Amino acid sequence: MSSTPNPQTRPRSVALARLVRAVQQQILRGTLEYEQFGQVPDKPHMQNYWFSTPGEPDTPQEVFDHLHWGGQFVYVCTDQVQAQQVAANFHDQGGFVMERSVQRIVTRVAGLWLPGFSKKGYFFIARKLLLVLPGQMTDRFTYHVQLVRNPQADYGYVVYKEVPTLDNVAWRLREKHPDIPEETIVKRARKLVENVFPIFLTRETAILNILQRDLPKSYRHRVPKVIGYEKDDRGFVRRLYLNWLRLGGETMSQIEFAKQTADLLRVLHNDGGVIHLDLRLDNFVISNGEVSFVDFGSAVRDGEDLSQSPMLTSLFEEMMRTSQIQRLLGKWANSGRITNKVIREKFQHVDKAIDFFYMAVQMNRPHHNPEFQDLVHCDKTSLEAEQISALTASILRPKDPDNPAFQSAADILEGIHQIEKFLVSQEDQAA
Repeated sequence: MSSTPNPQTRPRSVALARLVRAVQQQILRGTLEYEQFGQVPDKPHMQNYWFSTPGEPDTPQEVFDHLHWGGQFVYVCTDQVQAQQVAANFHDQGGFVMERSVQRIVTRVAGLWLPGFSKKGYFFIARKLLLVLPGQMTDRFTYHVQLVRNPQADYGYVVYKEVPTLDNVAWRLREKHPDIPEETIVKRARKLVENVFPIFLTRETAILNILQRDLPKSYRHRVPKVIGYEKDDRGFVRRLYLNWLRLGGETMSQIEFAKQTADLLRVLHNDGGVIHLDLRLDNFVISNGEVSFVDFGSAVRDGEDLSQSPMLTSLFEEMMRTSQIQRLLGKWANSGRITNKVIREKFQHVDKAIDFFYMAVQMNRPHHNPEFQDLVHCDKTSLEAEQISALTASILRPKDPDNPAFQSAADILEGIHQIEKFLVSQEDQAA
């Protein structure tokens, strides 16, 4: 995360504060998005709306890491030329798109414009469309992913996921492997762009459609829904459009985060018949008080015979060797941090145990995803956190490693329910 200072670096003048309130009340208030996501917690880590005035951070580089994906930057000042100059930095560049170009705003008194009392100013609104600043590289995202406008969609946007270009993949490979010859770089990049990425994007499309068919109706909105897709002449999906699971909402407790995660994984496994295989916190979303899973590019159907396709066999064998989750599982198994036989035996295998192993780890550290710091209350010294940590220890290092009590997401969910009951009893005793 960037160490950029908080939005307001000095007290605003009374006039500017009134103009900011005018934008909130006249432009934003009453819209579905602002009503659901416009609340700002005390000392926010990240925001859905960032209001800035002269003297405060006002460039894409300064605000990017402090805005959630799809968040809006609102600049307010008293000078039209200044507003246009700042807006030029956000106009379809820096990972942003202009939501509203520079417009005039006038403060009101009792809903009326009053000469001598009302103040005139200017504002614009820009929306963060990309997950990563242009020119930056990250291991978190493989495909090109951004928000694109769709007037029929909630909040007016959908997620666009596309196989990256050959040049982009080659650049990433050069950055990661500067010692590899250029000829090898290009060859690897072409294989990824022409075969690997299209195969996984095609599989993700199919699996998401399966989940919309097979998950209980009350859970379907907690995984992405396919809006549309575009195929190449070989029948592979190269562009995928999904509904936007908007990050934000009220803060939840750590036990609620753990319970919802385990419950969704239980349904994913038992009703959807799908194994995610990449349940890093980057692939969690908290939207309107509910935990959701995204990025099913590595997922498989339960019981799927990958050996029928030599290409899939090779791809998943490579993934089992290189994935962050598998590497951690192997390291912890070797060091004795995992003794649960059900989990240990699935090292470098495609199995449900991979999902509930990493879920057990993630429910202890929700703030490892910086976007959750304002959405999940987590105090490591609390009784709640201690109980969840003890549950994770019981999952990974059970009393009977050969016959562990926790062998599925459903088992873990029951353990979380027991913690909930215990916490309620402690509160009752304290009262």
